[in-house]
Amino acid sequence: MKIAMVQLASPPEETPAERRVRAGKLVERAAGADLVVLPELWAVGYFAFDDYERAAEPLDGPTVAAGRTWARRLGAHVHVGSLLERDEHGRLFNTAVLLAPDGSIVHTYRKVHVFGYASREAELLTPGDTLEVATTALGRIGATTCYDLRFPELWRALVDRGARTVVVPAAWPAARREHWRLFTSCRAVEEQLLVIAVNAVGQQGAVELGGTSRVVDPWGTVLAEAGTGEEVLRCEVDESIVDIVRAEFPVLADRRWPVTGDRQRSCVPDNTEEIMGAGS
Repeated sequence: MKIAMVQLASPPEETPAERRVRAGKLVERAAGADLVVLPELWAVGYFAFDDYERAAEPLDGPTVAAGRTWARRLGAHVHVGSLLERDEHGRLFNTAVLLAPDGSIVHTYRKVHVFGYASREAELLTPGDTLEVATTALGRIGATTCYDLRFPELWRALVDRGARTVVVPAAWPAARREHWRLFTSCRAVEEQLLVIAVNAVGQQGAVELGGTSRVVDPWGTVLAEAGTGEEVLRCEVDESIVDIVRAEFPVLADRRWPVTGDRQRSCVPDNTEEIMGAGS
């Protein structure tokens, strides 16, 4: 699988419409990739809280429409990062969207753990309450968003739903960059997943975003890591690494319930042959 990570800034002097145009020019540089991924809330800028109400849009709004155009033009899956979704009841969500090469939506994820520390996200947005994994031509793909990295139980639930790759759009501050590196590596190793984590860059108000978008395999090997400015980072991955690691070191099959010692039920098979034969 050929991956292109579009590490993008959201300067306040730029409107969301202007940013979608500029993002499109960066996405064009991802030609040849199978999967293109953008950061969290890049269209409005994560820390532009006063603009959330005005910038919110339905799933058939301009951000997904732009993503559909990019997917069709590149013939690639496009994870548009996340956008401010307004539902039919007027509620706002931080929603990640994955598009197929034909532009159709194949996966959505509403951020479960909205952030409250030095942030108004928890005040303004509704937490998501569902978790699904999509079957795609690139395998079984799930998503979490930024702060969700700190909640391993959410990630284990993705494994139980059959995830093999997890995409993480983020707007992670530079001040906690080492936490970003730690958690993306830790989640890849403990859940034996391929983690594709794409962070925003640039200054948003008083906050500097950390960049260092990265791809981490289930052994914890960092296959690619970006710098701290805007760029399109490419990485090629053999998705079979998930099967190989889970078969060679089948830790997920050894899970047990606390106290009782009973083996924990999971969709991850406890038979090596089954693990090796698990398709995408």
